[in-house]
Amino acid sequence: MEKKIFGFKMFLKPGFADEYKRRHALLWPEMIKLLKENGIGNYSIFLDEETNILFAYQEVSGEGTSQDLGTTEINRKWWDFMADIMEVNPDNSPVTIPLRQMFHLD
Repeated sequence: MEKKIFGFKMFLKPGFADEYKRRHALLWPEMIKLLKENGIGNYSIFLDEETNILFAYQEVSGEGTSQDLGTTEINRKWWDFMADIMEVNPDNSPVTIPLRQMFHLD
């Protein structure tokens, strides 16, 4: 299966950059396993500190992206865990806006 790349933005609440980084440094092993089992890797998240916008990049060899795993129990727990520091939808999934790829260089 061909690897795809996916970029999207999310929104961090002001004042929570250190907490966001801390929580991701302790990413649950079950969450890592779920991502890898679904073909999601080379996953990075960057913060624009002026706007509190998070930019995420991931390479995907499976059918969907990390944002498509909301039906799994572990992913729902992760969303609930992160909901207090991010802008979220009513189901606690992060507000996510896909970004159109404009350039790529291997």
